[in-house]
Amino acid sequence: MATSGSRGTHANDYYSRALPEVQTQAQSSGTEQIHSRHHHANSNITSINRGGGDSMTKAVAQYTLDARLHAVFEQSGESGKSFDYSQSIRNTNQSVPEQQITAYLSKMQRGGRIQPFGCMIAVDDSSFRVLAYSENAREMLGLTPQSVPTLERPEILTIGTDVRTLFTPSSSVLLERAFGAREITLLNPIWIHSKNSGKPFYAILHRIDVGTVIDLEPARTEDPALSIAGAVQSQKLAVRAISHLQSLPGGDIKLLCDTVVESVRELTGYDRVMVYKFHEDEHGEVVAESKRPDLEPYIGLHYQHGYSTGFKDEALMQPLCLVGSTLRAPHGCHAQYMANMGSIASLTLAVIINGNDEDGVRGRNSMRLWGLVVGHHTSARYIPFPLRYACEFLMQAFGLQLNMELQLASQLLEKHVLRTQTLLCDMLLRDSPTGIVTQSPSIMDLLKCDGAALYYQGNYHPLGVTPTEAQIRILWNGCWRFMGIQQV
Repeated sequence: MATSGSRGTHANDYYSRALPEVQTQAQSSGTEQIHSRHHHANSNITSINRGGGDSMTKAVAQYTLDARLHAVFEQSGESGKSFDYSQSIRNTNQSVPEQQITAYLSKMQRGGRIQPFGCMIAVDDSSFRVLAYSENAREMLGLTPQSVPTLERPEILTIGTDVRTLFTPSSSVLLERAFGAREITLLNPIWIHSKNSGKPFYAILHRIDVGTVIDLEPARTEDPALSIAGAVQSQKLAVRAISHLQSLPGGDIKLLCDTVVESVRELTGYDRVMVYKFHEDEHGEVVAESKRPDLEPYIGLHYQHGYSTGFKDEALMQPLCLVGSTLRAPHGCHAQYMANMGSIASLTLAVIINGNDEDGVRGRNSMRLWGLVVGHHTSARYIPFPLRYACEFLMQAFGLQLNMELQLASQLLEKHVLRTQTLLCDMLLRDSPTGIVTQSPSIMDLLKCDGAALYYQGNYHPLGVTPTEAQIRILWNGCWRFMGIQQV
């Protein structure tokens, strides 16, 4: 199984949601190793922006939990035993050594493997010299030598090669211009051709700590005009889906979610598309689903919040950071998880909305991950970059629309609470306190509970699911005793 995405975290972060932007797409089994000049030193734990203590605490707790589960999963593979997630999640209260957390983050961010439907080359920004490349790059670019390399016939692609020599002159010019841009990702994708084979590729570029990573995905057609037309068509489909979202009547979040899963499924052709909503305790719930009729429904299901050889030299002190790569390989745990559900390919899109005071960030725009739009497919499925980008565009619009609906719902709830409070207070002031449990609205309309009881002038007035009168009397007297007031 393999995954890819336009930016942000990927399929392995299906479980670990510390990074905000998620867009992944899975295709086929297998991964490609990255050749680079480095030795495997421990990477530092990624720093967390100090926006608020609560957010940082949650992120650290999530990293710690994921590190523990990752270690157990790796050990299960070495021992030949199956990974028991339920048992593992119950044992996550054990302390996790810092080295284990560091190893986990290194595995996630610098795993050293990509997916086989594309290839990757890392380049020094100033010299255009190759720093690292995936082991399938030579074959995919048509650079495989017909004979054993010699001094007279050296390897065409190796560490130190000028990356511009691998592509046609016009393609090299495009790469040079892109490297000089301040925001290199705004130019993605760049249409380039291999010099040896003439095959076209989508080049998706992003900068990392040591240079620039070029993700290369084969284009479906050799005619740039047709490819551009395909990209434009993808954007048109996304715009049409966005217009549909914006035309929906307000005040119905379920309808909004149902519509977006239908739109994403129409865009991508996946067998199943779902909306996961993350609750306050971090667990996920499937709140919307569009699927093939013969597949088992997942709507309403809940998921626990924890669920989620190189050439050596001193030039690079650690493996390449692949967090922003569209080709980063998924975690083995995700592959097993998907296989258990009968799925081969997956697509994961982040739903980002405005943050709130709980994020600890006041006076500036803060964002938070509300949920995910997730696609599953029972066979290998590749979604080209322009279509993935269109899906991301749709998610941005969905997030904005959802944010407005959530704000509206919050305002309506606040008005309802204030109105209920006013009516209940009026009942008390009119010397009819029993009305808060005998009339409508009642105290249960103000507080989320299964039952309430009023003990007034020696009389017991239950509402909903409550203890017996004798049990209420014990609770009542216990409260008074604790407060030092005479019992009744």
